Amino acid sequence: MAIGVCLLFPVDGLLQSGVTSAAVQAILVVTTVGTEEEANLLAQELVERRHSCCVNILPVHRSVYRWQGKICTDSEFMLIIKGMESGYAAIEAAIKELHSYELPEILAFDIKQGEEGFLHWIHACSGGGVVEADEEQEEG
Repeated sequence: MAIGVCLLFPVDGLLQSGVTSAAVQAILVVTTVGTEEEANLLAQELVERRHSCCVNILPVHRSVYRWQGKICTDSEFMLIIKGMESGYAAIEAAIKELHSYELPEILAFDIKQGEEGFLHWIHACSGGGVVEADEEQEEG
């Protein structure tokens, strides 16, 4: 199975180009899914499409919610999607396209502060720049 690897990069070139933390509008988008398979598919697609630089999949948790007049309790996986504010519409569209829920949870949060190099990495890997390289690797 081939996987794409995002290699780390020096941020000097990006910093010298005048891109600052304030210009890098990074966001976190949260969604939940019902199966690990769906979590993995959604994470892989978001990164492959460059809508996100990284998606964290949190293990099974219990959700209690009201749906269509009933109190429901389900096991879900939570995805934390790192991307750019300018790419939010694409993230939302991809989630809606690939999600099995009738009404998926899609919540976005602004990142107010963060380690500058990491914020630049989010910008670059989410389609905001070309300062990293992709390499195909065979998983062994």
